[in-house]
Amino acid sequence: EQGATLPGMTVVCGDSHTSTHGAFGALAHGIGTSEVEHVLATQCLVQKKSKAMQIRVEGQLGKGVTAKDIALAIIGKIGTAGGTGYAVEFAGSAIRSLSLEGRMTLCNMAIEAGARAGMVAVDDTTIDYVKGRPYAPKPEQWDAAVTYWRTLHSDEGAKFDAEVELKAEDIQPQVTWGTSPEMVTSIDGFVPDPSKESDPTKRGGIERALQYMGLEANTPITGINIDKVFIGSCTNSRIEDLRAAAAIAKGRKVAANVKLAMVVPGSGLVKAQAEQEGLDKIFTEAGFEWREPGCSMCLAMNADRLEPGERCASTSNRNFEGRQGQSGRTHLVSPEMAAAAAVTGHFVDVRQLN
Repeated sequence: EQGATLPGMTVVCGDSHTSTHGAFGALAHGIGTSEVEHVLATQCLVQKKSKAMQIRVEGQLGKGVTAKDIALAIIGKIGTAGGTGYAVEFAGSAIRSLSLEGRMTLCNMAIEAGARAGMVAVDDTTIDYVKGRPYAPKPEQWDAAVTYWRTLHSDEGAKFDAEVELKAEDIQPQVTWGTSPEMVTSIDGFVPDPSKESDPTKRGGIERALQYMGLEANTPITGINIDKVFIGSCTNSRIEDLRAAAAIAKGRKVAANVKLAMVVPGSGLVKAQAEQEGLDKIFTEAGFEWREPGCSMCLAMNADRLEPGERCASTSNRNFEGRQGQSGRTHLVSPEMAAAAAVTGHFVDVRQLN
Protein backbone atom coordinates (compact mmCIF):
# COMPACT_ATOMS: atom_id res chain seq x y z
CA GLU A 1 0.00 0.00 0.00
CA GLN A 2 2.77 2.41 0.90
CA GLY A 3 5.03 1.58 -2.01
CA ALA A 4 7.77 0.46 0.38
CA THR A 5 8.03 -2.85 -1.49
CA LEU A 6 9.33 -2.21 -5.00
CA PRO A 7 10.23 -4.49 -7.92
CA GLY A 8 13.73 -5.97 -7.73
CA MET A 9 14.03 -5.71 -3.96
CA THR A 10 14.88 -8.58 -1.63
CA VAL A 11 12.27 -8.51 1.13
CA VAL A 12 12.54 -10.64 4.27
CA CYS A 13 10.47 -10.78 7.44
CA GLY A 14 9.84 -13.18 10.30
CA ASP A 15 6.65 -14.54 8.70
CA SER A 16 6.50 -17.24 6.03
CA HIS A 17 3.81 -15.34 4.13
CA THR A 18 6.29 -12.55 3.35
CA SER A 19 6.25 -14.29 -0.05
CA THR A 20 3.14 -12.18 -0.76
CA HIS A 21 5.48 -9.34 -1.84
CA GLY A 22 6.71 -11.48 -4.74
CA ALA A 23 3.69 -10.13 -6.62
CA PHE A 24 5.74 -6.97 -7.18
CA GLY A 25 8.59 -8.78 -8.92
CA ALA A 26 10.54 -8.81 -5.64
CA LEU A 27 12.33 -11.79 -4.09
CA ALA A 28 10.44 -12.10 -0.83
CA HIS A 29 10.52 -14.86 1.76
CA GLY A 30 10.11 -15.53 5.46
CA ILE A 31 13.08 -15.97 7.78
CA GLY A 32 13.65 -17.10 11.37
CA THR A 33 14.12 -14.84 14.39
CA SER A 34 17.91 -15.14 14.56
CA GLU A 35 18.07 -14.36 10.82
CA VAL A 36 15.95 -11.23 11.42
CA GLU A 37 18.55 -10.16 13.99
CA HIS A 38 21.31 -10.74 11.43
CA VAL A 39 19.53 -8.67 8.76
CA LEU A 40 18.89 -5.78 11.17
CA ALA A 41 22.54 -5.82 12.24
CA THR A 42 24.20 -6.26 8.83
CA GLN A 43 21.61 -5.89 6.00
CA CYS A 44 22.98 -9.25 4.79
CA LEU A 45 21.77 -12.81 4.91
CA VAL A 46 23.48 -16.04 3.89
CA GLN A 47 21.11 -18.09 1.72
CA LYS A 48 21.37 -21.27 -0.30
CA LYS A 49 20.32 -20.69 -3.89
CA SER A 50 16.88 -22.12 -4.64
CA LYS A 51 16.08 -24.12 -7.74
CA ALA A 52 13.80 -22.38 -10.26
CA MET A 53 10.26 -23.51 -11.04
CA GLN A 54 7.84 -21.91 -13.46
CA ILE A 55 4.12 -22.49 -13.03
CA ARG A 56 2.21 -21.38 -16.11
CA VAL A 57 -1.54 -20.88 -16.13
CA GLU A 58 -2.75 -20.27 -19.66
CA GLY A 59 -6.21 -19.25 -20.87
CA GLN A 60 -9.10 -17.31 -19.40
CA LEU A 61 -10.50 -17.89 -15.94
CA GLY A 62 -14.21 -18.65 -15.75
CA LYS A 63 -16.72 -16.49 -13.89
CA GLY A 64 -16.45 -16.89 -10.11
CA VAL A 65 -12.91 -18.31 -10.31
CA THR A 66 -10.27 -16.27 -8.49
CA ALA A 67 -6.54 -16.14 -7.70
CA LYS A 68 -7.31 -18.16 -4.55
CA ASP A 69 -8.79 -20.92 -6.70
CA ILE A 70 -5.69 -20.90 -8.93
CA ALA A 71 -3.47 -21.21 -5.84
CA LEU A 72 -5.49 -24.10 -4.38
CA ALA A 73 -5.67 -25.85 -7.78
CA ILE A 74 -1.87 -25.60 -8.12
CA ILE A 75 -1.34 -27.00 -4.61
CA GLY A 76 -3.87 -29.75 -5.33
CA LYS A 77 -1.83 -30.68 -8.40
CA ILE A 78 1.77 -30.51 -7.09
CA GLY A 79 1.13 -31.07 -3.36
CA THR A 80 2.33 -29.15 -0.31
CA ALA A 81 5.87 -30.43 -0.89
CA GLY A 82 5.79 -29.89 -4.66
CA GLY A 83 7.66 -26.60 -4.43
CA THR A 84 10.17 -27.57 -1.73
CA GLY A 85 13.60 -26.16 -2.55
CA TYR A 86 12.24 -23.95 -5.33
CA ALA A 87 11.59 -20.29 -5.96
CA VAL A 88 8.47 -20.20 -8.12
CA GLU A 89 7.62 -17.85 -10.95
CA PHE A 90 3.92 -17.68 -11.78
CA ALA A 91 3.46 -16.97 -15.48
CA GLY A 92 1.03 -17.35 -18.36
CA SER A 93 -1.91 -15.37 -19.71
CA ALA A 94 -4.22 -16.12 -16.76
CA ILE A 95 -1.63 -14.76 -14.31
CA ARG A 96 -1.06 -11.66 -16.47
CA SER A 97 -4.79 -10.96 -16.34
CA LEU A 98 -4.80 -10.94 -12.51
CA SER A 99 -4.79 -7.64 -10.63
CA LEU A 100 -1.84 -6.92 -8.33
CA GLU A 101 -4.09 -7.95 -5.41
CA GLY A 102 -4.79 -11.29 -7.08
CA ARG A 103 -1.09 -11.83 -7.65
CA MET A 104 -0.46 -11.13 -3.96
CA THR A 105 -2.96 -13.86 -3.06
CA LEU A 106 -1.18 -16.28 -5.39
CA CYS A 107 2.34 -15.48 -4.11
CA ASN A 108 1.04 -15.64 -0.53
CA MET A 109 0.01 -19.27 -1.12
CA ALA A 110 3.33 -20.25 -2.78
CA ILE A 111 4.50 -21.17 0.73
CA GLU A 112 1.64 -23.67 1.07
CA ALA A 113 3.05 -25.46 -1.99
CA GLY A 114 6.35 -25.79 -0.09
CA ALA A 115 8.16 -23.10 -2.12
CA ARG A 116 10.72 -20.71 -0.67
CA ALA A 117 9.23 -17.78 -2.57
CA GLY A 118 6.71 -17.01 -5.29
CA MET A 119 6.94 -14.17 -7.77
CA VAL A 120 5.33 -12.60 -10.83
CA ALA A 121 7.30 -10.74 -13.51
CA VAL A 122 6.93 -6.95 -13.67
CA ASP A 123 4.45 -5.57 -16.22
CA ASP A 124 2.16 -2.54 -16.57
CA THR A 125 -0.10 -3.84 -13.79
CA THR A 126 2.84 -3.77 -11.36
CA ILE A 127 4.02 -0.32 -12.42
CA ASP A 128 0.54 1.22 -12.35
CA TYR A 129 -0.04 -0.12 -8.83
CA VAL A 130 3.21 1.32 -7.44
CA LYS A 131 2.89 4.72 -9.11
CA GLY A 132 2.08 7.59 -6.78
CA ARG A 133 2.39 5.65 -3.53
CA PRO A 134 4.14 7.38 -0.59
CA TYR A 135 7.46 5.48 -0.87
CA ALA A 136 7.44 5.02 -4.65
CA PRO A 137 10.25 6.78 -6.58
CA LYS A 138 9.60 10.51 -6.98
CA PRO A 139 8.84 11.95 -10.46
CA GLU A 140 12.49 12.82 -11.15
CA GLN A 141 13.55 9.20 -10.50
CA TRP A 142 10.45 7.49 -11.86
CA ASP A 143 11.47 6.90 -15.49
CA ALA A 144 14.85 5.44 -14.53
CA ALA A 145 13.15 3.14 -12.00
CA VAL A 146 10.59 1.92 -14.56
CA THR A 147 13.33 1.28 -17.13
CA TYR A 148 15.09 -0.98 -14.61
CA TRP A 149 11.86 -2.67 -13.44
CA ARG A 150 10.97 -3.64 -17.01
CA THR A 151 14.10 -5.84 -17.10
CA LEU A 152 12.69 -7.99 -14.27
CA HIS A 153 11.27 -10.90 -16.23
CA SER A 154 12.51 -14.30 -17.33
CA ASP A 155 14.35 -14.31 -20.65
CA GLU A 156 12.69 -15.84 -23.68
CA GLY A 157 13.57 -19.54 -23.70
CA ALA A 158 14.86 -19.51 -20.11
CA LYS A 159 15.46 -22.99 -18.67
CA PHE A 160 13.77 -23.92 -15.39
CA ASP A 161 14.56 -26.84 -13.10
CA ALA A 162 10.87 -27.70 -13.11
CA GLU A 163 7.83 -26.54 -15.08
CA VAL A 164 4.15 -26.99 -14.32
CA GLU A 165 1.25 -26.03 -16.56
CA LEU A 166 -2.46 -25.62 -15.86
CA LYS A 167 -5.32 -24.60 -18.13
CA ALA A 168 -7.32 -21.71 -16.66
CA GLU A 169 -10.55 -23.12 -18.15
CA ASP A 170 -10.17 -26.33 -16.11
CA ILE A 171 -10.02 -24.49 -12.76
CA GLN A 172 -13.32 -24.45 -10.82
CA PRO A 173 -14.04 -22.76 -7.46
CA GLN A 174 -12.02 -24.80 -4.93
CA VAL A 175 -12.82 -26.04 -1.41
CA THR A 176 -10.41 -27.91 0.88
CA TRP A 177 -11.83 -30.96 2.67
CA GLY A 178 -8.87 -32.06 4.84
CA THR A 179 -6.09 -30.87 7.13
CA SER A 180 -3.58 -29.70 4.52
CA PRO A 181 -4.05 -27.26 1.62
CA GLU A 182 -3.32 -30.10 -0.85
CA MET A 183 -6.48 -31.89 0.33
CA VAL A 184 -8.66 -29.90 -2.03
CA THR A 185 -11.29 -30.45 -4.68
CA SER A 186 -13.65 -28.38 -6.80
CA ILE A 187 -17.10 -27.31 -5.55
CA ASP A 188 -18.74 -29.98 -7.74
CA GLY A 189 -16.48 -32.65 -6.21
CA PHE A 190 -16.85 -35.12 -3.36
CA VAL A 191 -15.01 -35.96 -0.16
CA PRO A 192 -12.56 -38.69 -1.25
CA ASP A 193 -12.97 -42.34 -0.36
CA PRO A 194 -9.82 -43.72 1.34
CA SER A 195 -10.72 -47.28 0.28
CA LYS A 196 -10.08 -46.25 -3.35
CA GLU A 197 -6.51 -45.10 -2.54
CA SER A 198 -3.97 -47.86 -3.27
CA ASP A 199 -1.02 -46.12 -1.54
CA PRO A 200 -1.25 -47.12 2.17
CA THR A 201 0.47 -43.92 3.37
CA LYS A 202 -1.92 -41.69 1.41
CA ARG A 203 -4.88 -43.84 2.48
CA GLY A 204 -3.92 -43.42 6.14
CA GLY A 205 -3.56 -39.66 5.65
CA ILE A 206 -7.04 -39.39 4.13
CA GLU A 207 -8.57 -41.52 6.91
CA ARG A 208 -6.98 -39.37 9.64
CA ALA A 209 -8.06 -36.15 7.90
CA LEU A 210 -11.66 -37.34 7.52
CA GLN A 211 -11.78 -38.38 11.16
CA TYR A 212 -10.48 -34.99 12.33
CA MET A 213 -12.77 -33.10 9.93
CA GLY A 214 -15.82 -35.18 10.88
CA LEU A 215 -16.57 -35.98 7.24
CA GLU A 216 -17.92 -39.13 5.55
CA ALA A 217 -16.27 -40.37 2.35
CA ASN A 218 -18.18 -39.58 -0.87
CA THR A 219 -20.10 -36.67 0.68
CA PRO A 220 -20.70 -33.98 -1.96
CA ILE A 221 -18.83 -30.77 -1.05
CA THR A 222 -22.13 -28.88 -1.41
CA GLY A 223 -23.57 -31.12 1.33
CA ILE A 224 -21.15 -29.81 3.99
CA ASN A 225 -22.81 -27.40 6.45
CA ILE A 226 -20.75 -24.77 8.25
CA ASP A 227 -20.83 -23.04 11.65
CA LYS A 228 -18.63 -19.98 11.11
CA VAL A 229 -17.24 -17.88 8.26
CA PHE A 230 -14.00 -15.90 8.28
CA ILE A 231 -13.29 -13.44 5.47
CA GLY A 232 -9.85 -11.93 6.07
CA SER A 233 -6.14 -12.82 6.52
CA CYS A 234 -3.05 -11.80 4.53
CA THR A 235 -4.32 -14.06 1.73
CA ASN A 236 -7.69 -12.47 1.00
CA SER A 237 -8.43 -9.22 2.86
CA ARG A 238 -7.63 -6.61 0.21
CA ILE A 239 -10.23 -4.24 -1.19
CA GLU A 240 -11.06 -6.36 -4.24
CA ASP A 241 -11.62 -9.38 -1.96
CA LEU A 242 -14.07 -7.41 0.18
CA ARG A 243 -15.87 -6.05 -2.90
CA ALA A 244 -16.27 -9.58 -4.27
CA ALA A 245 -17.63 -10.90 -0.97
CA ALA A 246 -19.95 -7.90 -0.57
CA ALA A 247 -21.39 -8.49 -4.06
CA ILE A 248 -22.54 -11.93 -2.86
CA ALA A 249 -23.74 -10.72 0.57
CA LYS A 250 -25.75 -7.79 -0.85
CA GLY A 251 -29.48 -8.20 -0.32
CA ARG A 252 -29.00 -11.57 1.40
CA LYS A 253 -28.82 -12.66 5.05
CA VAL A 254 -26.37 -14.92 6.91
CA ALA A 255 -28.03 -18.35 7.23
CA ALA A 256 -29.65 -19.31 10.55
CA ASN A 257 -27.24 -22.22 11.16
CA VAL A 258 -24.17 -19.94 10.86
CA LYS A 259 -23.25 -18.79 14.40
CA LEU A 260 -20.72 -16.17 13.33
CA ALA A 261 -19.69 -14.60 10.03
CA MET A 262 -16.92 -12.03 10.26
CA VAL A 263 -15.12 -9.74 7.84
CA VAL A 264 -11.66 -8.52 8.86
CA PRO A 265 -10.03 -5.98 6.48
CA GLY A 266 -6.32 -6.38 5.81
CA SER A 267 -5.27 -2.91 6.91
CA GLY A 268 -6.54 0.44 8.17
CA LEU A 269 -6.47 1.81 4.62
CA VAL A 270 -8.48 -1.14 3.27
CA LYS A 271 -11.01 -0.69 6.09
CA ALA A 272 -11.34 3.05 5.39
CA GLN A 273 -11.77 2.48 1.65
CA ALA A 274 -14.34 -0.26 2.19
CA GLU A 275 -16.33 2.03 4.51
CA GLN A 276 -16.12 4.84 1.96
CA GLU A 277 -17.61 2.46 -0.63
CA GLY A 278 -20.32 1.37 1.82
CA LEU A 279 -19.16 -2.25 1.93
CA ASP A 280 -19.33 -2.33 5.73
CA LYS A 281 -23.07 -1.51 5.58
CA ILE A 282 -23.68 -4.32 3.07
CA PHE A 283 -21.94 -6.79 5.39
CA THR A 284 -23.61 -5.64 8.62
CA GLU A 285 -27.06 -5.56 7.01
CA ALA A 286 -26.51 -9.14 5.87
CA GLY A 287 -25.58 -10.14 9.43
CA PHE A 288 -21.78 -10.22 9.21
CA GLU A 289 -19.56 -8.68 11.89
CA TRP A 290 -17.36 -5.85 10.56
CA ARG A 291 -14.08 -5.93 12.48
CA GLU A 292 -10.83 -4.03 12.97
CA PRO A 293 -7.83 -5.10 10.82
CA GLY A 294 -5.67 -7.91 12.16
CA CYS A 295 -4.79 -11.60 11.89
CA SER A 296 -7.94 -12.60 13.78
CA MET A 297 -9.35 -16.08 13.14
CA CYS A 298 -6.66 -17.05 10.62
CA LEU A 299 -4.69 -18.42 13.59
CA ALA A 300 -7.17 -18.21 16.48
CA MET A 301 -6.07 -14.77 17.70
CA ASN A 302 -7.59 -13.69 21.03
CA ALA A 303 -11.28 -14.69 21.16
CA ASP A 304 -11.53 -15.11 17.37
CA ARG A 305 -11.39 -18.88 17.34
CA LEU A 306 -13.35 -22.01 16.59
CA GLU A 307 -14.69 -24.13 19.42
CA PRO A 308 -13.92 -27.88 19.22
CA GLY A 309 -15.78 -29.47 16.32
CA GLU A 310 -16.90 -26.20 14.75
CA ARG A 311 -16.59 -25.97 10.97
CA CYS A 312 -15.42 -22.78 9.25
CA ALA A 313 -15.35 -21.50 5.67
CA SER A 314 -12.18 -19.42 5.73
CA THR A 315 -10.35 -17.26 3.20
CA SER A 316 -7.04 -17.80 5.00
CA ASN A 317 -4.13 -20.00 3.83
CA ARG A 318 -3.77 -22.89 6.29
CA ASN A 319 -6.21 -25.59 7.32
CA PHE A 320 -3.94 -27.55 9.67
CA GLU A 321 -5.36 -29.28 12.74
CA GLY A 322 -6.04 -26.69 15.45
CA ARG A 323 -5.03 -23.74 13.28
CA GLN A 324 -8.24 -21.78 13.96
CA GLY A 325 -8.80 -23.18 17.45
CA GLN A 326 -8.36 -26.52 19.18
CA SER A 327 -10.19 -29.26 17.21
CA GLY A 328 -11.62 -26.61 14.86
CA ARG A 329 -12.30 -27.66 11.26
CA THR A 330 -11.15 -25.30 8.51
CA HIS A 331 -12.17 -25.28 4.85
CA LEU A 332 -10.17 -22.88 2.65
CA VAL A 333 -12.09 -20.97 -0.02
CA SER A 334 -12.13 -17.67 -1.93
CA PRO A 335 -13.93 -14.59 -0.51
CA GLU A 336 -16.90 -15.10 -2.89
CA MET A 337 -17.20 -18.74 -1.89
CA ALA A 338 -16.99 -17.85 1.82
CA ALA A 339 -19.73 -15.24 1.47
CA ALA A 340 -21.86 -17.71 -0.52
CA ALA A 341 -21.42 -20.32 2.25
CA ALA A 342 -22.37 -17.72 4.86
CA VAL A 343 -25.70 -16.86 3.21
CA THR A 344 -26.68 -20.46 2.36
CA GLY A 345 -25.28 -22.22 5.45
CA HIS A 346 -23.29 -24.73 3.40
CA PHE A 347 -20.77 -24.79 0.55
CA VAL A 348 -22.38 -23.79 -2.70
CA ASP A 349 -21.19 -22.98 -6.21
CA VAL A 350 -20.98 -19.19 -6.20
CA ARG A 351 -21.58 -19.21 -9.95
CA GLN A 352 -25.13 -20.44 -9.34
CA LEU A 353 -25.89 -17.71 -6.79
CA ASN A 354 -25.35 -14.69 -9.02
